[in-house]
Amino acid sequence: MNLDLLNDDVAALLRSGDHRYTTGRRRVVSALHGSDGPVTILDILQLEASLAQSSVYRNLAILEEVGAVTRIVTHDDHARFELTEALTDHHHHHLICTTCGSVSDFELAPDTELTLNQAFAQVSRLTDFTVDSHRLDLLGTCVSCA
Repeated sequence: MNLDLLNDDVAALLRSGDHRYTTGRRRVVSALHGSDGPVTILDILQLEASLAQSSVYRNLAILEEVGAVTRIVTHDDHARFELTEALTDHHHHHLICTTCGSVSDFELAPDTELTLNQAFAQVSRLTDFTVDSHRLDLLGTCVSCA
């Protein structure tokens, strides 16, 4: 995704939540945009050394609140963050290592994704619950920890 278009979309989300798109938030978004996958706060601080740690925490909380960032919780104390699928148009799932806390993305074949969506639609009908989207996180052990 083009960074200028991403910045426009994030600015609109922030405005809808009565927030401004500050330089610090722009740098956090830029770090997330430039990453290969979900990142920790420490990763963001390495990518954007001019940011204070407290600023990154506050900005991520606001970006998460307005729907620009997704928090991925692992077993350790370090959550991972990524831009939401609504901004990236990249539907994917996560492999989470319960030993080291690493997170990597994976995609399912379209027919498998369709089968999942059909199953979720059935659950929705049976429970009178409106499903907006889904996330699938697989927990296990990565090859480095095996």
